Amino acid sequence: MKTIHEVYVLKNGVKMPKVGFGTWQVKSGDEAYQSVQMALKHGYIHIDTAAAYRNEASVGQAIKDSGLKREDIFVTSKLQSHIKSYQETLDAFDQTLKELGFDYLDLYLIHAPWPWNEIGKNCDEGNVQAWKAMEKLYRDGRVRAIGVSNFSPKDIENILKHCEIIPHVNQIAYFIGNNQEETQAYCDTKGILIEAYSPLAIGYALSNPEIVKMAEKYQVTAAQLCIRYCIDKGTAPLPKSIHESRIIENTGLEFVIQPNDLKYLDSIKNDPRRWN
Repeated sequence: MKTIHEVYVLKNGVKMPKVGFGTWQVKSGDEAYQSVQMALKHGYIHIDTAAAYRNEASVGQAIKDSGLKREDIFVTSKLQSHIKSYQETLDAFDQTLKELGFDYLDLYLIHAPWPWNEIGKNCDEGNVQAWKAMEKLYRDGRVRAIGVSNFSPKDIENILKHCEIIPHVNQIAYFIGNNQEETQAYCDTKGILIEAYSPLAIGYALSNPEIVKMAEKYQVTAAQLCIRYCIDKGTAPLPKSIHESRIIENTGLEFVIQPNDLKYLDSIKNDPRRWN
């Protein structure tokens, strides 16, 4: 079985493919449509989008036109970060389903604990209200799993104090040099799976000499090593590309990083001087 078809089993028993195809910064229209079509053609069965990306309609159309059954594709979308009330969350979910053209989602996430234009703002009460709406959507069977994105342990603790369902997933920036050990350790204790967005460090990792040298040892590309690193750390990476050759390359993950090499990669810190 190809690695992109292997699955993690979430806390509620739902199976989620280990590798997802990301669509952040992929433009709505032909770019998003074609890239998702190519991803599905080359084996991806997990597609990640968000209302904030403004490409849900293109992503949904590509999935529908792929010829694959809806139930065979794991689809994630996200609640916009500024929405922090119960009813607005329900309304936003309805709009996301309308944009995608689906009648359910596999995973729905709160995109961030604060609005992107007010990073760090305390939205504890709003996150509780949004999460209670997510719980309703989950109980109503309209989404198979629910989670958060960019949430710290403190943000998750706020939800746990006031709500009933522990998030199934926390999607965070996670890559070599930024493996968020504290957040991952916390999520592990709660049975929350980490999804790793920007596994290639927005491309910076591809020219890092330490990563390039390690990739040569395994006879893989730097991108493949970075994605495999996330898997071997127990997370679900979300690589993205609009180029077919890179989309294909990113599926070549049938190797395992040796424990001592994984430890070495862990030691690489997110120091800009080492990424140049």
